[in-house]
Amino acid sequence: MTPGPTKPHLSLRQIVQMNVGFLGLQFSFGLQQSNMGPIYSYLGADEAALPLLSLAGPMTGLLVQPIVGAMSDRTASRYGRRTPYFLIGAILCSLSLFAMPYSGALWMAASLLWIMDAANNTTMEPYRAYVSDRLDEKQHAQGYLTQSAFTGLAQTLSYLAPSILVWLGMNKDMVDANNIPVITKISFLIGAVLSICTIAYSIWRVPELPLTPQQRAEIEAKKPGVGATLREIWDAIVAMPPAMRQMAWMKLFQWYGMVCYWQYVTYSIARSLFNTSDPTSTGFRDAVLVNGQIGGFYNAVAFVAAFALVPFTRRFGAKVMHAACLTAGGLGMLAIPSIDQQAWLFIPMIGVGLCWASIMGNPYVMLASSIPPERTGVYMGIFNMFIVIPMLIQSVTLPLYYKPLLGGDARNVVLLAGALLLCAAVATLFVKLPQRAPEGAR
Repeated sequence: MTPGPTKPHLSLRQIVQMNVGFLGLQFSFGLQQSNMGPIYSYLGADEAALPLLSLAGPMTGLLVQPIVGAMSDRTASRYGRRTPYFLIGAILCSLSLFAMPYSGALWMAASLLWIMDAANNTTMEPYRAYVSDRLDEKQHAQGYLTQSAFTGLAQTLSYLAPSILVWLGMNKDMVDANNIPVITKISFLIGAVLSICTIAYSIWRVPELPLTPQQRAEIEAKKPGVGATLREIWDAIVAMPPAMRQMAWMKLFQWYGMVCYWQYVTYSIARSLFNTSDPTSTGFRDAVLVNGQIGGFYNAVAFVAAFALVPFTRRFGAKVMHAACLTAGGLGMLAIPSIDQQAWLFIPMIGVGLCWASIMGNPYVMLASSIPPERTGVYMGIFNMFIVIPMLIQSVTLPLYYKPLLGGDARNVVLLAGALLLCAAVATLFVKLPQRAPEGAR
């Protein structure tokens, strides 16, 4: 595609403003990570079925993000290439967040999760492409790691929201007729407001760069329709850069492990700290709050680390730093199941926080240096397939061996997660990035 207009160098303040929308987007994801398992359990789900009930995320990601990515590359609306997708996704996400804690049955909660994840995925990929579109290559590391910082901040707030409500005087044991705590309901309502407001703020403060007449003509010359979009996705997969293919192994271990952790850490804590697996017990609700507190802590670490990693990424490269952070996260997860006092749980969360900060930033720095700029949207969508396919594999396979191989014990799932992150660290070191990569990506 014909090069676009010269991209102005943005100040740190502008980079922060353009990424504020990630606060609402990732607050939503944080609510899912910390609350969907317990909500399913409150409504009667079995522990072994949690991965299958969580299929919405990977399935919608697999179907939505590549298509939306390719469509946004082809969009030349008066509102911009990416902006229409931001807004549609944010509105649908807000409505789903509002309705989720009022679910009266397991099927209702699962259905709303499908809608919420489809909406989040509609927003997510164009947002990734928007950062690449708006920033010069030399600012990619700062842009994506700032996005990672907002992920840490948003998920800190979302994990801590129920505990903050308790600290403000609300009763943690106050539940509705479906056993869903009132503090959970209020937390989801807060997420619904943030989802739309923060996206709107980012679009207002740092709008997309206008397309040149040449770029607009090239977009309009492309064949319209779903078939042409799917063909473009297939062509991009066939022509995928070698470095991007190599990152698939890193992502396989990384995301299989992270999903295992998110789904079962609350259940692990319930066993190790409160000696219970009963979702209707006070001990289980206490475990949900403890997970919120340590989850808030590791996301706060991620928020700080995302900024702190920028100079190290520039000096040592995204690949080396990502491998180091994955190692820290893996070692942290391996320690969690053996800890039986809440205060000690915060120590391994430092490693998990470093790991999460890197996951949300450094792989995208590596990717941005490896793909052609004119296909950023479609390749960002395809890169998301490297996230959702491991999630799909985990959803289908873990229920098969949760009881026979892991003894039906959530603590063993967390140990598995730690081991997989160490495998991901090794796989990262085998990625060969192109020599044209800018400083900080190699």
